[in-house]
Amino acid sequence: MSGLLEGAKNLVSRGGDLGDRLDGLNSATTAATGRLDDGIVEDARSVVEKAQGRLKLSADHTVVGVAGATGSGKSSTFNALTGLELSAVGVRRPTTSWATACVWGAEGAHELLQWLGIPERHQTTRDSMLDTRREGHELDGVVLLDLPDHDSTEVSHHLEVDRLVELADMLVWVLDPQKYADAAIHDRYLQPLRTHSEIMVVVLNHIDRVPEDRREAMLGDVRRLLDQDGLRNVPVIPVSAKLGWGIPQLKTEIAQRAAAKRANKSRLSADIKTAAVKLAKASGDAKPRSLAKPRVEALEDAIAEAAGVPTVVDAVERSVRTRARAATGWPLVSWVARLKPDPLRRLHLALGEEATQLAGRARTSLPQTTAVERARVDTEVRQLADEAGAGLASPWRDAIRRASVSRMDDLADRLDASVGGVDLNAERLPMWTGLVKMLQWLLIIVAGVGLVWSVALLLSGAAQVGEVTPSVAGVELPYVLFIGGVGLGLVLWFVCHLLVIGTARRRARAADARLRTAVADVSRELVVDPIETELAAYSALRHGVAKALR
Repeated sequence: MSGLLEGAKNLVSRGGDLGDRLDGLNSATTAATGRLDDGIVEDARSVVEKAQGRLKLSADHTVVGVAGATGSGKSSTFNALTGLELSAVGVRRPTTSWATACVWGAEGAHELLQWLGIPERHQTTRDSMLDTRREGHELDGVVLLDLPDHDSTEVSHHLEVDRLVELADMLVWVLDPQKYADAAIHDRYLQPLRTHSEIMVVVLNHIDRVPEDRREAMLGDVRRLLDQDGLRNVPVIPVSAKLGWGIPQLKTEIAQRAAAKRANKSRLSADIKTAAVKLAKASGDAKPRSLAKPRVEALEDAIAEAAGVPTVVDAVERSVRTRARAATGWPLVSWVARLKPDPLRRLHLALGEEATQLAGRARTSLPQTTAVERARVDTEVRQLADEAGAGLASPWRDAIRRASVSRMDDLADRLDASVGGVDLNAERLPMWTGLVKMLQWLLIIVAGVGLVWSVALLLSGAAQVGEVTPSVAGVELPYVLFIGGVGLGLVLWFVCHLLVIGTARRRARAADARLRTAVADVSRELVVDPIETELAAYSALRHGVAKALR
């Protein structure tokens, strides 16, 4: 907890927006992972980790790295700045790859030196009671590092220089009059750090060895080379570490930056900006996109057709029609309809609520997807991905294409389970079918009574029928009952036939809607959501980069 509080205090002391910019870079790095070039992403992640580590450490100290080539007088300059003979020079240069550190103001520096990876035997504190040669306190808060020679033949020296150049809050580059134009330092360090000009100072050492009439021209040449490197704001200080020329000016430059606490904030700010700019260039500057609804619907239609939705909908209509006709048809012959196999059961599809219980436990018997249907699905997926990635940089277009097909292998099984788990509502017949069935039986009874009565009258003698038989509108009642029962039965059958057709079509439309909703859920999960995840990552990267560059 104390570390978090200290980190929060450091954030405030270094500028309120630095933490926000770091959060932005962190978000952008997370969004870029697996999508942009691994090297660029890893560099950005290293900046985030380094900045987070630095912000937790002392904000009262400024790490100043003194770097240079062999023979440039780098260690002599370091000794001149410290006033102590801490670093071996000339032929006495050490073979170790460790840097040497001198600290002004030891309080809070211990953890910082550990983070820098400087062994204790290479550390010296100017606040030591044994130090009797300290002059003033202008360098209080400075951690001065003498780095190994960057042009050393030892690989370990190169690695140590590169590591500490990345960690230092401020860099002092010591150049030699005979090698100040060496490409080794310009191409490897100065030019790549052109975005970090605010944290750099260039020292032209051994100025005492240069004839007085050539000094200004040489300084001008150094200035020209730095300008070509993009370091127009970097000061050039001529010094002679041997004679002490220019050392006070250099010390003042370091002291002023350390006192203003600019160097450490500027270093982190420059690192964040550089990493953010690289991410932005690799990601492109196209505006974030969203998927067009018509294109998504076209994909869903193609997948629905491939899933056999039209076949199932047709089976639902036929199933409802068959079952309803059996329930409302003429009872004496309607039993024949029950002998026909149910179209849905032939597809191994549950008819009602049991569908949700069977989902995932048994495959349906829907026809296999045809090559034409598969090709249409592939085309719609590709077009959706192409439209989503239109205008984006190639890494994002590639990421969207990969995402669009990343789960296509699961599509067939998921669709089969999804379609098989839909409640098609084909088993439950309307309530009116029960009333129709009762009415049909009533009419059969009426017609039967009329038939029996009519036959009885005919057998008993036609002459007496008119005298003993009731009539309706001049027609004997037995004939009325028989003809009326049969006639009304036919009328009822015709009306029910129309009702059955309408009911079957409504059930089919409802089943179609449920099936397409289920298919749309599968389509969204397996194709649309992965694409939208990539688009959301692109938006997050742009937002994070904008925040980091703010």
